[in-house]
Amino acid sequence: MKIHEYQGKEVLRKFNVQVPRGIACFSVDEAIAAAEKLGGKVWIVKAQIHAGGRGKGGGVKVAKSLDEVKSYSSQILGMQLKTHQTGPEGQKVRRLLIEEGADIKKELYVGMVVDRGTQRVALMASSEGGMDIEAVAEHTPEKIHKVFIDPATGLKDGEADDIARKIGVPEASIGAARGVLKGLYQAFEETDSSLAEINPMILTGDGKVIALDAKFNFDDNALFRHPDIVALRDLDEEDPAEVEASKFDLSYISLDGNIGCLVNGAGLAMATMDIIKFYGGAPANFLDVGGGATQEKVTEAFKIMLKNPSLKAILVNIFGGIMKCDVIANGVVAAAREVQLKVPLVVRLEGTNVDLGRKILAESGLPIISGANMADAAQKVVAAAR
Repeated sequence: MKIHEYQGKEVLRKFNVQVPRGIACFSVDEAIAAAEKLGGKVWIVKAQIHAGGRGKGGGVKVAKSLDEVKSYSSQILGMQLKTHQTGPEGQKVRRLLIEEGADIKKELYVGMVVDRGTQRVALMASSEGGMDIEAVAEHTPEKIHKVFIDPATGLKDGEADDIARKIGVPEASIGAARGVLKGLYQAFEETDSSLAEINPMILTGDGKVIALDAKFNFDDNALFRHPDIVALRDLDEEDPAEVEASKFDLSYISLDGNIGCLVNGAGLAMATMDIIKFYGGAPANFLDVGGGATQEKVTEAFKIMLKNPSLKAILVNIFGGIMKCDVIANGVVAAAREVQLKVPLVVRLEGTNVDLGRKILAESGLPIISGANMADAAQKVVAAAR
């Protein structure tokens, strides 16, 4: 789960990380009122969407008068902001962050992720913060420094100080940088984050270290422990089909193909999409119904897939273990009847109660195409979608 920048800064503030004063706004009038409340002579007008690269896309502006706050807010609010992370269609801006200006002396980068290789949280930092951190990673990776944090001790003062020095923090500001790094680690750990990023973390003219931006992603599997984080979810930033799927505990991701996939197990789902591509087709979605699929879940899965106007055929690929083939077969038949299925349906079943499952499909009276194995099913669904 992702949250907005202004929400991420509120998380950081709870862990004593200094962030600029700012106010989230949903209208131009609110933006002007926010600037007046913050005071000062310079304000930053920032689009709030779940994507990076907002500055390059025109979603971040520096305003030096209330008239400019009004003008920039009018331009940005409601725009279809296109960045390297939104894709060509862009993302509509529905929220703004009006923030006080900052005296930026230097921009740095700090981020944390879980490193699978070491099974530890990896702290990454660079002296080259700002909008082009991706270019730094690609062209000058030696400028990115890493620490793999021992979970038994957490981020040590010495580790924080060492990495702060490596990215160019002056001695007078090492203590402030240490506070930001340790606060970020504490926030990462206590909120079950999968990614936490401050880009840029800035040094100000008077030696302060401030988080000028904040990005958090959270582990979906741990959200039950964090109702306060769940309350920050912005459904407008998510694919409506994926939101609907999550209500029924379905793992669904929209893709740009025309063959719907309903599979049990993420690994099999990935393999199913691969073999569809191998035989010249294009999957329309990733959809894992899991090991506890019911007739209701299968029916909802069909409804979600059929909302895609590009859908030309559906492949159901089930390897029954915990999930018995007869249960899936009954669900498929009921779903096909309820939604009055109009596109070709190819079903491949293997595993527990497979003979019973195949019998249910054969006796259903529905025009279901049977796949003898994965390759056969993939070839048949690709042919049916043409």
